[in-house]
Amino acid sequence: MNHYPLLGSLASSFEIIEDYTYCVHEEIQVAGVNVSAGEIYLNPAAVLGTEELKFVMAHEFLHAGLGHQERCMGRDPYLWNVACDYVINGWLCEMKVGQMPEGSLFDESMKHKSAEEIYDLILTDMRKYQKLDTFRGYGKGDMMTEKGIGICGKQTPGMTMDEFCRNALMQGLEYQQSYGRGYLPAGLVQEIRALAMPPIGWDVELARWFEEQFPYMDKIRTFARPSRRQGATPDIPRPRYMQAELKEDARTFGVILDTSGSMSAKAMGMGLGSIASYAAVREVSYARVVFCDADAYDAGYLSPEDVAGRVEVKGRGGTMLQPGIDLLEHAKDFLKDGPILIITDGEIEDKLTIRRKHVYLIPKGKNLSFRVKGKVFYFS
Repeated sequence: MNHYPLLGSLASSFEIIEDYTYCVHEEIQVAGVNVSAGEIYLNPAAVLGTEELKFVMAHEFLHAGLGHQERCMGRDPYLWNVACDYVINGWLCEMKVGQMPEGSLFDESMKHKSAEEIYDLILTDMRKYQKLDTFRGYGKGDMMTEKGIGICGKQTPGMTMDEFCRNALMQGLEYQQSYGRGYLPAGLVQEIRALAMPPIGWDVELARWFEEQFPYMDKIRTFARPSRRQGATPDIPRPRYMQAELKEDARTFGVILDTSGSMSAKAMGMGLGSIASYAAVREVSYARVVFCDADAYDAGYLSPEDVAGRVEVKGRGGTMLQPGIDLLEHAKDFLKDGPILIITDGEIEDKLTIRRKHVYLIPKGKNLSFRVKGKVFYFS
């Protein structure tokens, strides 16, 4: 608590387990953490010095406190673990907490990058990063995701361990900053502050996207008839406000809907219902809808009401979204710079080429197998 108050509040909530038999059974070479059980596992056979043990334990505390397991969000768990390890080890070196064991994941070029950014970088060279070891060992993350309550089964009443860890990390940050003890990297402070804020729902993020693409139309003044006149001066026309006139296709967007067999009817309904409601609010009269499974089916322009309730879904075969995207991008009757919204469960081809502004709407727990340029909204 005196030397590392940020981590001390977290340390008080965990049991330290040094059980060689358990580590062999769970294939833990150096260390691992089970957040739900409130346990950190250290392999006595790892032969670490005191300073190296400090580093390893601090590493596992930060995994728990920063909610890395929850933030996986459908990504590959092992590669996500590797990305988080690069970030944590960089911070601990800056904080001068203990001594980093030889062979730990560290790269000076990844300094100031978030775990999400590093994960996207890893996807560009998966062969290289799939060969790396975490503190648990080759091919396994030290964030233990296996079900169970661990050895001691320690539980925190009244809240989940994830909530407890976030609160402990926040209290430790305030204590450390109040007394000016030690150095904290700006990126770490930013992440801790972000954890204290309630998460923004996917529907709110989607609403913001619609707001960016389709700002409210300004009203304009006009003297054109019919205009308001006062009884005392009926000969004097007075201005009134009216909506600016736009072409019917001036405010529109494209929808690519994955109708393959793996896409549930509930997921399609939630996605379509959400975009229909926001389209209506932003005064978007029509959306250009294309259904995709093994082939693309052009449904043409549909009003928000039709998109929400009376769409007849065709297909339900395999999944190929590129034909639908090409259809929209080359359609002569579709707005030249119209954005595209893609609703899918992620079980699609390994690469998509999209030249327009676009976003993805994906069920929580699913992920795309390639690096994307547009935003991704995960709905539950």
